[in-house]
Amino acid sequence: MRLRSRSSLFAVLLALLLGLTAVPSAAGGAAQPKAAAGTFRNPLNPGPDPYVSHWKGNYHLTTTQGDSIRMWRSPSLSTLLTSDPVTVWKDTDSSRDRNIWAPEFYRFGDRWYLYYTADDGVDEHHRLYVLESERDDPAGPYRFKAKLTPPNHADKYAIDPGVFQHNGRLYLAYAGLNQYQHNGLNIAPMSNPYTVSGDAVPLDAAGGCPEVREGPEFLHRNGRTWMTYSTCDTGKPDYQVWMMSLRDGADPLVPGNWTQHAGPRFSRADDRGVYGPGHHAFFRSPDGTEDWIVYHAKTTSTNTYTDRTTRAQKITWNTDGSPNLGRPLALGATQDLPSGDPGSGTYWINDDGRSSGAGSVAYTGSWNSGTGCATQCFWSDDHWSDRAGATATLTFTGTRVALLSVRDTGNGIAGISVDGGAEQRVDFHGAIRTGEKLQYVSPKLPYGRHTLRIRVTGEHNAQSTGAFVSVDRAEVYTN
Repeated sequence: MRLRSRSSLFAVLLALLLGLTAVPSAAGGAAQPKAAAGTFRNPLNPGPDPYVSHWKGNYHLTTTQGDSIRMWRSPSLSTLLTSDPVTVWKDTDSSRDRNIWAPEFYRFGDRWYLYYTADDGVDEHHRLYVLESERDDPAGPYRFKAKLTPPNHADKYAIDPGVFQHNGRLYLAYAGLNQYQHNGLNIAPMSNPYTVSGDAVPLDAAGGCPEVREGPEFLHRNGRTWMTYSTCDTGKPDYQVWMMSLRDGADPLVPGNWTQHAGPRFSRADDRGVYGPGHHAFFRSPDGTEDWIVYHAKTTSTNTYTDRTTRAQKITWNTDGSPNLGRPLALGATQDLPSGDPGSGTYWINDDGRSSGAGSVAYTGSWNSGTGCATQCFWSDDHWSDRAGATATLTFTGTRVALLSVRDTGNGIAGISVDGGAEQRVDFHGAIRTGEKLQYVSPKLPYGRHTLRIRVTGEHNAQSTGAFVSVDRAEVYTN
Protein backbone atom coordinates (compact mmCIF):
# COMPACT_ATOMS: atom_id res chain seq x y z
CA MET A 1 0.00 0.00 0.00
CA ARG A 2 1.40 3.40 -0.97
CA LEU A 3 1.66 5.86 1.91
CA ARG A 4 -0.21 9.16 1.70
CA SER A 5 1.84 12.29 1.23
CA ARG A 6 2.64 14.45 4.25
CA SER A 7 0.32 17.22 2.94
CA SER A 8 -2.57 14.77 2.61
CA LEU A 9 -2.10 13.56 6.16
CA PHE A 10 -2.04 17.16 7.38
CA ALA A 11 -5.32 17.87 5.54
CA VAL A 12 -7.00 14.88 7.17
CA LEU A 13 -5.81 15.89 10.63
CA LEU A 14 -7.00 19.46 10.06
CA ALA A 15 -10.42 18.22 8.97
CA LEU A 16 -10.69 16.10 12.09
CA LEU A 17 -9.82 19.06 14.28
CA LEU A 18 -12.42 21.26 12.61
CA GLY A 19 -15.13 18.60 12.81
CA LEU A 20 -15.69 18.52 9.04
CA THR A 21 -15.13 14.83 8.27
CA ALA A 22 -17.94 12.62 7.02
CA VAL A 23 -20.14 10.42 9.16
CA PRO A 24 -21.96 7.24 8.16
CA SER A 25 -25.31 7.59 6.42
CA ALA A 26 -28.58 6.13 7.65
CA ALA A 27 -27.89 3.10 5.49
CA GLY A 28 -24.40 2.73 6.90
CA GLY A 29 -22.78 3.15 3.48
CA ALA A 30 -22.38 6.51 1.78
CA ALA A 31 -21.04 9.31 3.92
CA GLN A 32 -22.94 12.39 5.06
CA PRO A 33 -21.14 15.73 5.37
CA LYS A 34 -20.75 17.17 8.81
CA ALA A 35 -22.85 20.23 9.57
CA ALA A 36 -20.81 23.41 9.47
CA ALA A 37 -21.60 26.83 10.90
CA GLY A 38 -23.60 27.63 7.75
CA THR A 39 -26.39 25.07 8.25
CA PHE A 40 -29.55 24.65 10.34
CA ARG A 41 -32.46 22.31 10.88
CA ASN A 42 -36.13 22.95 11.56
CA PRO A 43 -38.18 23.56 13.63
CA LEU A 44 -37.54 27.21 14.41
CA ASN A 45 -40.28 27.37 17.04
CA PRO A 46 -42.90 25.02 18.54
CA GLY A 47 -45.76 27.43 17.69
CA PRO A 48 -48.01 27.96 14.61
CA ASP A 49 -48.87 30.94 12.34
CA PRO A 50 -45.32 32.32 12.03
CA TYR A 51 -44.13 35.69 10.78
CA VAL A 52 -40.43 36.61 10.38
CA SER A 53 -38.57 39.80 9.55
CA HIS A 54 -34.83 40.49 9.62
CA TRP A 55 -33.91 43.89 11.05
CA LYS A 56 -30.61 45.38 12.23
CA GLY A 57 -28.75 42.09 12.61
CA ASN A 58 -31.54 40.00 14.10
CA TYR A 59 -34.34 37.78 12.93
CA HIS A 60 -37.60 38.62 14.68
CA LEU A 61 -40.26 35.89 14.87
CA THR A 62 -43.83 35.85 16.14
CA THR A 63 -46.19 32.87 16.36
CA THR A 64 -49.68 32.41 17.77
CA GLN A 65 -49.51 32.25 21.57
CA GLY A 66 -53.18 32.78 22.46
CA ASP A 67 -53.04 35.06 25.50
CA SER A 68 -50.37 37.54 24.38
CA ILE A 69 -47.96 38.44 21.59
CA ARG A 70 -44.41 37.21 22.08
CA MET A 71 -41.38 37.79 19.87
CA TRP A 72 -38.20 35.73 19.53
CA ARG A 73 -34.98 37.42 18.38
CA SER A 74 -31.71 35.91 17.22
CA PRO A 75 -28.80 36.90 14.94
CA SER A 76 -28.98 33.47 13.29
CA LEU A 77 -31.92 31.42 12.06
CA SER A 78 -30.23 28.40 13.63
CA THR A 79 -30.63 29.73 17.18
CA LEU A 80 -34.23 30.97 17.11
CA LEU A 81 -35.39 27.70 18.69
CA THR A 82 -33.46 28.38 21.90
CA SER A 83 -33.83 32.16 22.05
CA ASP A 84 -35.86 33.63 24.91
CA PRO A 85 -39.13 35.36 23.95
CA VAL A 86 -40.06 38.93 24.81
CA THR A 87 -43.73 39.64 25.54
CA VAL A 88 -44.47 42.67 23.35
CA TRP A 89 -48.22 42.88 24.03
CA LYS A 90 -50.72 41.69 26.61
CA ASP A 91 -54.13 43.38 26.53
CA THR A 92 -56.27 44.45 29.49
CA ASP A 93 -59.41 45.10 27.43
CA SER A 94 -61.69 42.09 27.95
CA SER A 95 -63.20 42.48 24.47
CA ARG A 96 -59.88 41.60 22.80
CA ASP A 97 -57.64 39.80 25.31
CA ARG A 98 -58.39 36.19 24.31
CA ASN A 99 -57.47 33.93 21.38
CA ILE A 100 -54.84 36.33 20.04
CA TRP A 101 -53.80 34.86 16.71
CA ALA A 102 -51.41 35.34 13.81
CA PRO A 103 -49.48 38.56 14.67
CA GLU A 104 -47.55 40.23 11.82
CA PHE A 105 -45.38 43.33 12.00
CA TYR A 106 -44.40 45.86 9.33
CA ARG A 107 -42.26 48.99 9.29
CA PHE A 108 -43.77 52.19 7.88
CA GLY A 109 -41.69 55.32 8.32
CA ASP A 110 -39.78 55.07 11.60
CA ARG A 111 -42.45 53.04 13.42
CA TRP A 112 -43.52 49.40 13.43
CA TYR A 113 -47.16 48.34 13.17
CA LEU A 114 -48.20 45.01 14.61
CA TYR A 115 -51.42 43.51 13.17
CA TYR A 116 -53.33 40.68 14.84
CA THR A 117 -56.76 39.22 15.56
CA ALA A 118 -58.34 38.64 18.97
CA ASP A 119 -61.69 38.05 20.68
CA ASP A 120 -63.40 37.97 24.07
CA GLY A 121 -63.37 34.19 24.32
CA VAL A 122 -65.98 33.63 21.60
CA ASP A 123 -64.51 32.68 18.21
CA GLU A 124 -67.18 34.50 16.20
CA HIS A 125 -66.13 37.72 17.93
CA HIS A 126 -62.67 37.73 16.35
CA ARG A 127 -61.84 41.18 14.98
CA LEU A 128 -58.74 42.90 13.56
CA TYR A 129 -56.45 45.23 15.52
CA VAL A 130 -53.19 47.12 15.08
CA LEU A 131 -50.52 48.33 17.53
CA GLU A 132 -47.92 51.06 16.96
CA SER A 133 -44.36 50.93 18.30
CA GLU A 134 -43.08 53.75 20.47
CA ARG A 135 -39.69 53.65 18.76
CA ASP A 136 -38.04 52.17 15.68
CA ASP A 137 -37.85 48.61 17.03
CA PRO A 138 -39.97 45.62 15.97
CA ALA A 139 -39.87 44.39 19.58
CA GLY A 140 -41.61 47.55 20.78
CA PRO A 141 -42.73 48.69 23.23
CA TYR A 142 -46.14 49.00 21.56
CA ARG A 143 -49.30 50.93 22.29
CA PHE A 144 -52.79 50.11 21.08
CA LYS A 145 -53.55 52.11 17.93
CA ALA A 146 -56.85 51.05 16.32
CA LYS A 147 -59.47 48.49 15.46
CA LEU A 148 -59.48 47.87 11.71
CA THR A 149 -63.05 48.10 10.46
CA PRO A 150 -64.04 48.28 6.80
CA PRO A 151 -67.41 50.12 6.78
CA ASN A 152 -69.24 47.19 5.17
CA HIS A 153 -67.58 44.68 7.49
CA ALA A 154 -67.44 46.67 10.73
CA ASP A 155 -68.82 44.06 13.08
CA LYS A 156 -68.23 40.76 11.34
CA TYR A 157 -65.86 37.86 11.95
CA ALA A 158 -62.35 38.63 10.66
CA ILE A 159 -58.90 37.05 11.13
CA ASP A 160 -55.37 36.97 9.64
CA PRO A 161 -54.69 40.62 8.77
CA GLY A 162 -51.89 41.40 6.37
CA VAL A 163 -50.89 44.67 4.68
CA PHE A 164 -49.47 45.20 1.21
CA GLN A 165 -48.49 48.14 -0.96
CA HIS A 166 -49.59 48.39 -4.59
CA ASN A 167 -49.36 51.39 -6.94
CA GLY A 168 -48.06 53.45 -4.02
CA ARG A 169 -51.09 52.77 -1.79
CA LEU A 170 -51.68 50.59 1.25
CA TYR A 171 -54.27 47.81 1.40
CA LEU A 172 -55.52 45.53 4.14
CA ALA A 173 -56.06 41.87 3.25
CA TYR A 174 -57.71 39.46 5.66
CA ALA A 175 -59.90 36.38 6.00
CA GLY A 176 -63.51 36.77 7.04
CA LEU A 177 -67.13 36.45 6.08
CA ASN A 178 -68.01 36.96 2.43
CA GLN A 179 -70.42 35.36 0.00
CA TYR A 180 -67.89 32.68 -0.91
CA GLN A 181 -66.60 31.30 2.40
CA HIS A 182 -66.92 31.81 6.14
CA ASN A 183 -63.16 32.40 5.96
CA GLY A 184 -62.88 34.10 2.59
CA LEU A 185 -60.38 36.63 1.28
CA ASN A 186 -61.23 40.33 1.52
CA ILE A 187 -59.26 43.45 0.53
CA ALA A 188 -59.88 47.01 1.75
CA PRO A 189 -58.09 50.33 1.09
CA MET A 190 -56.10 52.09 3.82
CA SER A 191 -55.28 55.79 4.15
CA ASN A 192 -52.42 55.03 6.57
CA PRO A 193 -51.10 51.97 8.44
CA TYR A 194 -53.89 52.11 11.04
CA THR A 195 -56.96 53.43 9.16
CA VAL A 196 -59.22 51.53 6.76
CA SER A 197 -60.59 54.09 4.28
CA GLY A 198 -63.22 52.15 2.33
CA ASP A 199 -65.35 49.06 1.96
CA ALA A 200 -63.82 45.60 1.75
CA VAL A 201 -64.03 43.76 -1.57
CA PRO A 202 -64.43 39.96 -1.49
CA LEU A 203 -62.39 37.68 -3.73
CA ASP A 204 -63.64 34.33 -5.03
CA ALA A 205 -60.36 32.48 -4.59
CA ALA A 206 -59.88 28.84 -5.58
CA GLY A 207 -58.50 26.37 -3.10
CA GLY A 208 -59.19 22.70 -3.74
CA CYS A 209 -61.63 22.45 -0.83
CA PRO A 210 -64.65 24.57 0.06
CA GLU A 211 -64.17 25.81 3.59
CA VAL A 212 -61.23 28.21 4.00
CA ARG A 213 -59.20 30.91 2.25
CA GLU A 214 -56.99 32.57 4.87
CA GLY A 215 -53.57 33.95 5.76
CA PRO A 216 -52.95 36.12 2.65
CA GLU A 217 -49.28 36.99 2.09
CA PHE A 218 -47.58 39.03 -0.62
CA LEU A 219 -44.49 39.13 -2.80
CA HIS A 220 -43.80 41.78 -5.45
CA ARG A 221 -41.53 41.05 -8.39
CA ASN A 222 -41.48 40.95 -12.17
CA GLY A 223 -44.30 43.45 -12.64
CA ARG A 224 -46.82 41.67 -10.45
CA THR A 225 -48.01 41.37 -6.88
CA TRP A 226 -48.24 37.70 -5.96
CA MET A 227 -50.77 36.86 -3.25
CA THR A 228 -50.42 33.42 -1.69
CA TYR A 229 -52.97 32.14 0.82
CA SER A 230 -53.83 29.00 2.78
CA THR A 231 -56.82 26.80 1.99
CA CYS A 232 -58.69 23.91 3.64
CA ASP A 233 -58.93 23.76 7.42
CA THR A 234 -55.63 24.22 9.28
CA GLY A 235 -56.32 21.08 11.32
CA LYS A 236 -56.39 18.90 8.20
CA PRO A 237 -53.32 17.28 6.65
CA ASP A 238 -54.42 18.82 3.32
CA TYR A 239 -54.02 22.42 4.48
CA GLN A 240 -52.10 23.97 1.59
CA VAL A 241 -51.05 27.17 -0.19
CA TRP A 242 -52.65 28.58 -3.39
CA MET A 243 -51.91 31.76 -5.35
CA MET A 244 -53.45 34.71 -7.20
CA SER A 245 -51.62 37.64 -8.81
CA LEU A 246 -52.20 41.25 -9.83
CA ARG A 247 -50.29 43.16 -12.51
CA ASP A 248 -48.69 46.49 -11.70
CA GLY A 249 -51.05 49.37 -12.38
CA ALA A 250 -54.22 47.30 -11.85
CA ASP A 251 -56.70 48.18 -9.10
CA PRO A 252 -56.67 45.57 -6.28
CA LEU A 253 -60.28 46.48 -5.41
CA VAL A 254 -61.54 45.15 -8.76
CA PRO A 255 -61.85 41.37 -8.27
CA GLY A 256 -61.56 40.71 -11.99
CA ASN A 257 -58.05 42.16 -12.00
CA TRP A 258 -56.77 39.25 -9.95
CA THR A 259 -55.49 36.24 -11.91
CA GLN A 260 -56.14 32.85 -10.31
CA HIS A 261 -53.27 30.36 -10.64
CA ALA A 262 -54.29 26.73 -10.80
CA GLY A 263 -53.45 24.12 -8.19
CA PRO A 264 -51.66 24.21 -4.85
CA ARG A 265 -48.24 25.88 -4.72
CA PHE A 266 -47.16 24.27 -1.44
CA SER A 267 -48.79 21.16 0.01
CA ARG A 268 -48.36 17.97 2.03
CA ALA A 269 -45.34 15.76 1.37
CA ASP A 270 -46.20 12.35 2.82
CA ASP A 271 -42.85 10.87 1.81
CA ARG A 272 -41.17 13.49 4.00
CA GLY A 273 -43.60 13.30 6.88
CA VAL A 274 -44.95 16.82 6.30
CA TYR A 275 -48.68 17.43 6.68
CA GLY A 276 -50.75 20.61 6.55
CA PRO A 277 -48.05 23.10 5.47
CA GLY A 278 -49.45 26.62 5.38
CA HIS A 279 -50.19 29.84 7.23
CA HIS A 280 -46.93 31.16 5.92
CA ALA A 281 -45.05 34.41 5.41
CA PHE A 282 -42.02 35.53 3.41
CA PHE A 283 -38.74 37.14 4.47
CA ARG A 284 -35.45 38.14 2.87
CA SER A 285 -32.01 36.80 3.75
CA PRO A 286 -29.84 39.20 5.79
CA ASP A 287 -27.99 40.37 2.66
CA GLY A 288 -31.22 40.76 0.69
CA THR A 289 -30.29 38.29 -2.07
CA GLU A 290 -32.65 35.41 -1.21
CA ASP A 291 -36.37 34.93 -0.58
CA TRP A 292 -37.52 32.54 2.13
CA ILE A 293 -40.83 31.09 3.25
CA VAL A 294 -41.68 30.53 6.91
CA TYR A 295 -44.69 28.32 7.63
CA HIS A 296 -46.18 25.84 10.03
CA ALA A 297 -46.72 22.13 9.44
CA LYS A 298 -47.20 18.86 11.35
CA THR A 299 -45.57 15.43 11.45
CA THR A 300 -48.94 13.70 11.77
CA SER A 301 -51.75 13.13 9.26
CA THR A 302 -54.29 13.27 12.10
CA ASN A 303 -56.85 16.08 11.83
CA THR A 304 -55.73 18.23 14.77
CA TYR A 305 -55.00 21.87 15.58
CA THR A 306 -52.21 20.87 17.96
CA ASP A 307 -48.58 20.03 17.19
CA ARG A 308 -48.04 22.61 14.42
CA THR A 309 -44.42 23.79 14.38
CA THR A 310 -42.66 26.68 12.64
CA ARG A 311 -40.30 25.85 9.78
CA ALA A 312 -38.43 27.77 7.05
CA GLN A 313 -36.84 27.08 3.68
CA LYS A 314 -35.58 29.02 0.67
CA ILE A 315 -37.81 29.65 -2.35
CA THR A 316 -36.87 30.36 -5.98
CA TRP A 317 -38.46 32.05 -8.99
CA ASN A 318 -39.81 30.46 -12.16
CA THR A 319 -38.94 31.60 -15.68
CA ASP A 320 -42.46 33.08 -16.06
CA GLY A 321 -41.74 35.41 -13.14
CA SER A 322 -43.84 33.57 -10.55
CA PRO A 323 -42.53 32.39 -7.16
CA ASN A 324 -41.63 28.72 -6.87
CA LEU A 325 -42.31 27.62 -3.28
CA GLY A 326 -40.95 24.11 -3.88
CA ARG A 327 -41.89 21.15 -1.68
CA PRO A 328 -41.82 21.14 2.11
CA LEU A 329 -38.62 19.61 3.45
CA ALA A 330 -38.62 16.91 6.10
CA LEU A 331 -38.44 18.19 9.65
CA GLY A 332 -34.77 17.97 10.59
CA ALA A 333 -33.42 18.17 7.03
CA THR A 334 -30.09 20.02 7.06
CA GLN A 335 -30.25 23.26 5.04
CA ASP A 336 -27.82 26.05 4.25
CA LEU A 337 -28.51 29.17 6.28
CA PRO A 338 -29.82 32.27 4.48
CA SER A 339 -27.14 34.26 2.68
CA GLY A 340 -25.48 36.68 5.10
CA ASP A 341 -26.54 34.72 8.20
CA PRO A 342 -23.52 34.57 10.53
CA GLY A 343 -24.34 31.03 11.69
CA SER A 344 -23.74 29.55 15.10
CA GLY A 345 -21.94 26.26 14.57
CA THR A 346 -24.92 24.11 15.54
CA TYR A 347 -24.70 20.37 15.02
CA TRP A 348 -26.81 17.28 15.64
CA ILE A 349 -26.46 14.03 17.57
CA ASN A 350 -28.58 11.11 16.40
CA ASP A 351 -29.90 8.46 18.79
CA ASP A 352 -27.60 5.80 17.29
CA GLY A 353 -24.44 7.78 18.05
CA ARG A 354 -23.89 9.44 14.70
CA SER A 355 -23.12 13.13 15.02
CA SER A 356 -22.23 16.02 12.75
CA GLY A 357 -19.93 17.42 15.44
CA ALA A 358 -18.27 16.53 18.71
CA GLY A 359 -21.18 14.52 20.12
CA SER A 360 -22.00 10.96 21.17
CA VAL A 361 -24.58 8.95 23.11
CA ALA A 362 -24.29 5.96 25.46
CA TYR A 363 -27.08 3.78 26.92
CA THR A 364 -27.45 1.81 30.13
CA GLY A 365 -30.26 -0.61 30.91
CA SER A 366 -32.74 -2.04 28.44
CA TRP A 367 -33.58 0.00 25.30
CA ASN A 368 -35.40 -0.81 22.06
CA SER A 369 -34.27 0.66 18.77
CA GLY A 370 -35.48 0.59 15.19
CA THR A 371 -36.93 2.43 12.22
CA GLY A 372 -40.63 2.04 12.97
CA CYS A 373 -41.07 5.79 13.41
CA ALA A 374 -39.98 6.37 9.78
CA THR A 375 -40.58 9.99 8.68
CA GLN A 376 -41.61 11.00 12.20
CA CYS A 377 -37.98 10.65 13.32
CA PHE A 378 -34.62 12.14 12.43
CA TRP A 379 -32.77 9.69 10.17
CA SER A 380 -35.96 7.52 10.45
CA ASP A 381 -34.85 5.81 13.67
CA ASP A 382 -35.01 6.22 17.43
CA HIS A 383 -34.44 4.48 20.78
CA TRP A 384 -37.19 3.96 23.35
CA SER A 385 -37.56 2.35 26.77
CA ASP A 386 -40.09 2.05 29.60
CA ARG A 387 -37.66 0.34 32.02
CA ALA A 388 -37.20 2.43 35.15
CA GLY A 389 -33.57 3.36 35.62
CA ALA A 390 -32.56 2.99 31.98
CA THR A 391 -30.46 5.97 30.88
CA ALA A 392 -29.22 7.65 27.72
CA THR A 393 -26.27 9.99 28.19
CA LEU A 394 -25.38 12.46 25.45
CA THR A 395 -21.90 13.95 25.53
CA PHE A 396 -21.44 17.18 23.59
CA THR A 397 -19.14 20.18 23.23
CA GLY A 398 -20.93 23.50 23.17
CA THR A 399 -23.02 25.90 25.23
CA ARG A 400 -26.55 24.48 25.03
CA VAL A 401 -28.49 21.44 23.90
CA ALA A 402 -32.08 20.87 22.78
CA LEU A 403 -33.71 17.44 22.83
CA LEU A 404 -36.28 16.48 20.17
CA SER A 405 -38.09 13.14 19.99
CA VAL A 406 -41.44 11.35 19.67
CA ARG A 407 -44.42 12.18 21.83
CA ASP A 408 -47.00 9.42 21.98
CA THR A 409 -50.04 8.14 23.85
CA GLY A 410 -47.93 5.55 25.69
CA ASN A 411 -45.07 7.80 26.69
CA GLY A 412 -44.13 8.66 30.25
CA ILE A 413 -41.91 10.91 32.32
CA ALA A 414 -38.14 11.29 32.05
CA GLY A 415 -35.71 12.73 34.55
CA ILE A 416 -33.26 14.97 32.66
CA SER A 417 -30.05 16.37 34.14
CA VAL A 418 -27.03 18.29 32.87
CA ASP A 419 -23.50 17.54 34.05
CA GLY A 420 -24.76 15.43 36.95
CA GLY A 421 -26.91 18.19 38.40
CA ALA A 422 -30.47 18.09 39.70
CA GLU A 423 -33.04 16.29 37.57
CA GLN A 424 -35.91 18.03 35.82
CA ARG A 425 -39.03 15.94 35.21
CA VAL A 426 -40.17 16.10 31.58
CA ASP A 427 -43.39 14.50 30.32
CA PHE A 428 -43.00 12.86 26.89
CA HIS A 429 -46.72 12.01 26.60
CA GLY A 430 -48.82 13.30 23.71
CA ALA A 431 -52.53 12.94 22.92
CA ILE A 432 -51.52 11.84 19.40
CA ARG A 433 -48.26 10.48 18.04
CA THR A 434 -45.99 13.20 16.68
CA GLY A 435 -42.30 13.21 15.86
CA GLU A 436 -39.31 15.48 16.47
CA LYS A 437 -41.13 17.43 19.17
CA LEU A 438 -39.12 19.78 21.31
CA GLN A 439 -38.96 18.04 24.70
CA TYR A 440 -36.26 19.96 26.56
CA VAL A 441 -33.81 22.86 26.23
CA SER A 442 -30.87 23.07 28.61
CA PRO A 443 -29.80 26.25 30.39
CA LYS A 444 -27.01 28.26 28.76
CA LEU A 445 -23.70 26.64 29.75
CA PRO A 446 -20.06 27.73 29.62
CA TYR A 447 -18.53 26.60 26.34
CA GLY A 448 -16.94 23.18 26.79
CA ARG A 449 -17.64 19.48 27.14
CA HIS A 450 -20.95 18.60 28.86
CA THR A 451 -23.30 15.69 29.40
CA LEU A 452 -27.09 15.43 29.17
CA ARG A 453 -28.59 12.42 30.93
CA ILE A 454 -32.11 11.16 30.16
CA ARG A 455 -33.40 8.72 32.79
CA VAL A 456 -36.54 6.63 32.38
CA THR A 457 -38.54 7.01 35.61
CA GLY A 458 -41.15 4.34 34.85
CA GLU A 459 -43.86 6.88 35.71
CA HIS A 460 -46.55 8.46 33.55
CA ASN A 461 -49.47 10.85 33.84
CA ALA A 462 -53.08 9.71 34.21
CA GLN A 463 -53.85 10.12 30.49
CA SER A 464 -50.92 7.98 29.29
CA THR A 465 -51.11 4.25 28.67
CA GLY A 466 -47.40 3.64 29.31
CA ALA A 467 -44.08 4.98 30.54
CA PHE A 468 -41.95 4.98 27.39
CA VAL A 469 -39.30 7.64 26.82
CA SER A 470 -37.99 8.26 23.30
CA VAL A 471 -34.51 9.41 22.28
CA ASP A 472 -34.20 10.73 18.72
CA ARG A 473 -32.27 13.94 17.97
CA ALA A 474 -30.27 16.51 19.92
CA GLU A 475 -29.33 19.93 18.58
CA VAL A 476 -26.10 21.29 20.04
CA TYR A 477 -25.30 25.02 20.08
CA THR A 478 -21.71 26.19 20.20
CA ASN A 479 -22.03 29.91 20.99
